[in-house]
Order: sequence, then C-alpha cells, then structure tokens
Amino acid sequence: MKKRVIFFLSAILFFSLSAFTFHKFYMGVFQVNYAAEKKMIQITSRIFVDDLNNGIEKKYHKKTFIGTEKETQEDIDLLKKYLSENFIIKINGQSKAITFLSKEIESNDVLVCYSRIKDVEKFKTIEISNTILTDWNSEQQNITHVSAFGTKKSVLFTESSRKELLKY
Repeated sequence: MKKRVIFFLSAILFFSLSAFTFHKFYMGVFQVNYAAEKKMIQITSRIFVDDLNNGIEKKYHKKTFIGTEKETQEDIDLLKKYLSENFIIKINGQSKAITFLSKEIESNDVLVCYSRIKDVEKFKTIEISNTILTDWNSEQQNITHVSAFGTKKSVLFTESSRKELLKY
C-alpha cells in the first residue's frame, strides 16, 4: 500500500511539473492517531476551504462562508454535520461518535479541523469511510494516514474507493 501511495504522489508531482495548462488539484489529507495512553483517537483533517464550501452548498443547498469573515454559526453547524456524515469510523465493527473540537485556516486556503473519539480501548480493526467531497467532485482524493500501535498505514479514498478496513 505504501508503494502505491508513493508512486501516486510521485506521479502527481511529475505531471504537475510537466503540465502546460493549470489544473486544480483536489486533495484532502486526514491524520488518524490512536493515543493509547489517553484511550482516544485524534483526527486532523486538511481540506481546501473553497472546495468544502462548494461541497456543502451542493449537498445542503445553502451557501456557506466557512473560513471567511462572513462565517456564521449556521455555517459551522453545517460543517460539523457534513463531516459527521462523510467521515465515519468503526472500531471493531461498531460506529463511534466523532466529536468536532475546533478548526483553523492554514495558508489562507486550507481548513484544518480537529476531532476526537473518546473511550477507545485497544482494538483489532478500524474501518474508515471517507467520502469528503467525493460526492461533489469525482476528481477528489483523500489520503488518510492511520497511526496505531507503532504502525502507520496510509489509504487513498476516491469516488470509487470509499471505505477501508485496517487490521491490527
């Protein structure tokens, strides 16, 4: 799996450097860390904010201004709803509630969201479903890095590959 991700990232770099025309890059990066001492899963999501606003608008038919001065509490509530419906984690086959903690803008165009799952004992499987923006844009790709028990695994989610079961 690591070789596929490295090959994929190398191919993207090659094509982006050799392209003659500009083409927008649709990528989200997610980090899922199991903190055994805290019995917690910590989740960091990095998503282009303009794509996220477009995706939320398409899904809920409401224009949002996440990450701008015009942002409202309703925008944040829609963001939380969107994330909870499109990023789902099951531990040992059971769905776990993900608590949204906070967000910030990074580099003027990337929204970083922090979330967690509490009360997670040692587990054998973690199933991740990541459909963030893939319903809005078929070119969207979400790389998800999972660190648990001293092992790091990476998964690429696309429109046709939305769910992955990792075993520990």
